[in-house]
Amino acid sequence: MRSAVVVGAGVGGLATAGALARTGWRVTLLERADRLRADPAALLLWPNAVAALRSLGLGGGLDAIATPVPAGGLRRADGQWLAQPAPQGAAAPVVVHAEDLHDTFIAGLGDHIEIRTGVSVRSVQARAGERPAVGDGRVTWEADLIVAADGADSALRARLAPQSIAVSSGYAAWRAVIPWYRAPKLAEDLVLAGETLGGGYRFLAASLGNRGSSGASTRGGIYWTATVAGAARPEPKATQLNLLKRWFAGWHAPISDLLAATEPDDLIQQDGRQLRPLPTELAFPYGPGGFVLLGDAAHAMPHHLTQGAGLALEDAATLRALVLPSVPGPGLNAALAAYSAARRPRAAQVGKQTQRVGAVLAPRGTLVTRARDRAFGALAPRVLDKAAEVAAQWQPPAA
Repeated sequence: MRSAVVVGAGVGGLATAGALARTGWRVTLLERADRLRADPAALLLWPNAVAALRSLGLGGGLDAIATPVPAGGLRRADGQWLAQPAPQGAAAPVVVHAEDLHDTFIAGLGDHIEIRTGVSVRSVQARAGERPAVGDGRVTWEADLIVAADGADSALRARLAPQSIAVSSGYAAWRAVIPWYRAPKLAEDLVLAGETLGGGYRFLAASLGNRGSSGASTRGGIYWTATVAGAARPEPKATQLNLLKRWFAGWHAPISDLLAATEPDDLIQQDGRQLRPLPTELAFPYGPGGFVLLGDAAHAMPHHLTQGAGLALEDAATLRALVLPSVPGPGLNAALAAYSAARRPRAAQVGKQTQRVGAVLAPRGTLVTRARDRAFGALAPRVLDKAAEVAAQWQPPAA
């Protein structure tokens, strides 16, 4: 039986481990935390992410937990329109509670999998003619395929592609879900959709519905995310929440109401990390198999296009399709080379669009923001439509 070690149990790692286990691989999943768990926030999934989940055989689970996000346009902090809502096109996203998605992944892991938690990979063995291996200083795991899905600060990437360093993107992001029983009552004509933009600040909210209602997350509630220019904040969560309330004070309804209903433990901070440069290769054949980089370990980028989870799921679906017919040896080596050839240009393409969207949606400074707002009608639709098109155009390879 073909064997794989997946390092990291985030979105990409769980999706990949389950996909390989369900197709006949013996999989060992290594996770640094003491147990497998999701953060209590939510994720926006664009059509490429949805297509990847369906390709992985998880579409049925997604249908039960995803809530469509209506078209919402773009507003200034005072509520005035920068761009009116447009008819919902093919690039409309859905929102899912991260814990619901996590449950879907866990249910899809299959039987041929061993889960080891509390493991921090510290060593990588990549010798010509030998199977690749990783170790934590006490135990060594070798396999035909080792998948590095261990995040932007990947220990495996540091060994395999040391020229690629995770650096700050200059932005930090916060995500939270206000549970349905604590969510503020909003005006009946208010649609939670679209984004609000200020100088270096962005705020987006979406409904997860009422718990158990049709078309809603099984957990329900209201999801919001805020992006702020600057580094991650080291203060306690309560202080971070007070800072967010101060930064977004005076913004149009219901932003203040949502922040007021948020509790410190709801808050998830993400330091916007990006790889500079992208690795020149995302796969490294060794012996009968080799290593692959996946998710943020391969292509961490800023949050502006909200494609982190989508790209990780694309990686998982592509890897599954390419290695499905392969056996250890030249066939698996060729499949890994094909993975790198497919995924590296795609990551670079989305990264370019992410930088363009960031320049439009999150400029820094009052003068630059005013110039952006004046030119918004002519500039932004072209940039945003192109970015949405790039994100939506991916299709999974034939298995």
